[in-house]
Amino acid sequence: MEFLNIALPKGRLGEKVYDMFERSGFPCPSIKEPNRKLIFENGEVGVRYFWVKPSDVAIYVERGAADIGVAGKDILLEYEPDIYELLDLDLGKCVMAVAAKVDFRDDQSKTLRVATKFSNIAKKYYSEKCRDIDIIHLNGSIEIAPILGLSDVIVDIVETGKTLKENDLESKETIVPISARLISNKTAYKFKQSKIDSITAALAELVRAKND
Repeated sequence: MEFLNIALPKGRLGEKVYDMFERSGFPCPSIKEPNRKLIFENGEVGVRYFWVKPSDVAIYVERGAADIGVAGKDILLEYEPDIYELLDLDLGKCVMAVAAKVDFRDDQSKTLRVATKFSNIAKKYYSEKCRDIDIIHLNGSIEIAPILGLSDVIVDIVETGKTLKENDLESKETIVPISARLISNKTAYKFKQSKIDSITAALAELVRAKND
């Protein structure tokens, strides 16, 4: 039996994603058992699931350890992995946005200081606007940067805007909408195309039904 290796993002999003796979006819009951295992197989339908850190899914897929997986559009835009993007799963929806203090006004005569963990997305966005920027790469608590005067603005994922509001910040510009995407390794797609296509079609049907 040839297995299709599927990388799922750990956490709440991953559980929703697995639920979609299960409803699409690719279940793996052992994944719901209380244990600390990371790899789960169902020989009957030929799938092998494994949990990985959300930001690592694209690496597993790009390098062929996983045939397919689910990654946020933010990761795909930031790291530009060499993969196929097959489907928008319409899950984990949010936006990549520029945020700043409520009273912030951009002085175009000065270099704009931008704090973010999405350096490539920020660079691309501002280069298209021909805006001179200084990127300050941070890994967490990005919202503190403008409050403490480390940066003028931040580029980050905004879901509800609650964290921004609580810190007297607001979204100033939307860069791009973000959601979970089904992705495939390019070589795996060549050799396992019929199975990958059947999973993609079944998932697409669920997305359509949800939006009807």
